[in-house]
Amino acid sequence: MATHTRYSSGMLAFALVAFAASASAQSPGGQAPGERQGRAVASAAKVSPAERGQLTRQFVNKWGNYVQRVYNVPVGTWSQRMVSNFVSADATNFRNALKRDTFEGAMAELTGTGHRLSDEAVITKFASVNASSSKSQSTVKFGELGRDLVYTPVAPCRILDTRNVAAGAIAANSTRNFVAFGVSSFASQGGSATNCGVNPLAATAVAINLTAVTPAAAGYATAYPFGTAQPLAASVNYAAGAIVNNALIVQTPNPISSFDFTLYTFAQSHYVADIVGYFAPPLATALQCVDTAKTIVEDIAAGGTANANAPACAAGYTQTATNCETSSWLMPIVFSNAGTCSARNNDAVPQDLRASRTCCRLPGR
Repeated sequence: MATHTRYSSGMLAFALVAFAASASAQSPGGQAPGERQGRAVASAAKVSPAERGQLTRQFVNKWGNYVQRVYNVPVGTWSQRMVSNFVSADATNFRNALKRDTFEGAMAELTGTGHRLSDEAVITKFASVNASSSKSQSTVKFGELGRDLVYTPVAPCRILDTRNVAAGAIAANSTRNFVAFGVSSFASQGGSATNCGVNPLAATAVAINLTAVTPAAAGYATAYPFGTAQPLAASVNYAAGAIVNNALIVQTPNPISSFDFTLYTFAQSHYVADIVGYFAPPLATALQCVDTAKTIVEDIAAGGTANANAPACAAGYTQTATNCETSSWLMPIVFSNAGTCSARNNDAVPQDLRASRTCCRLPGR
């Protein structure tokens, strides 16, 4: 019998707002007096905690039932494990995700790769799969999440230790499921009581050190993505009573599921795993922009003209705009380009001309 988990998107959003409130920032307002031309930089859209909470409610209400029906992930489980995604998502990506007509397209948009996967492409892929006589969908990768991955190392942190849980060792020829990120504590798995610093956005794989502790007989263990068929390959080979470890990279489900990976053991054994990093798509990050100091040409005589050359951008920054100001409406800008401002003073008294540059960089992940 299928089980259905009740959830409250309002409660989820409330918790999200409280979590995000301390990180919210308002962009400074106001504008310098005088005429300003050539300022054509679109600043990254900000999002308040209240709006982020509203976006979260809308996303969960729109796609929660779909995830449960299509991917067999209970709505409550999925929404709780998505909290870190909702907290970290770029504001513009979040708004655009709600405009998508497919869940796979919405998730791609949320993670900053939506420009690579239109809803039409998703529908075409669905049609292609349905028209094929083959039932295998292993080659269909919605959102291209296996491409352009960024590895983020973290301080080694214990995510599971079967010696510290009531269930104890994993029985011979059996499996147990585990989570590797997106939770506030790994204590229920015998691991750290912290989140281990791993709340990535749509992680595609995790890097772990897996240790078999005193297995009852010689054999092997295999770690593989939750919800997939067990592969024949071994992740760790061990002898009876040995303590053996190995460094692994384990793929995780997309979309996020009830668990992240499954561990199979041939012989009864305890297991310990420490996470050391994760792979995820690059994040869409807002431009970091600053204005240079102003070059000021003072006391331009009535009827006269002048040029002001703005200071150059700092290393690592690229100019995106030339900002020109004059001290009178009767002194219009006649030229503005590449950091140079030119103006003619049509006023009856001397006036000033100021020039600066807007310099930006992509901070990346």
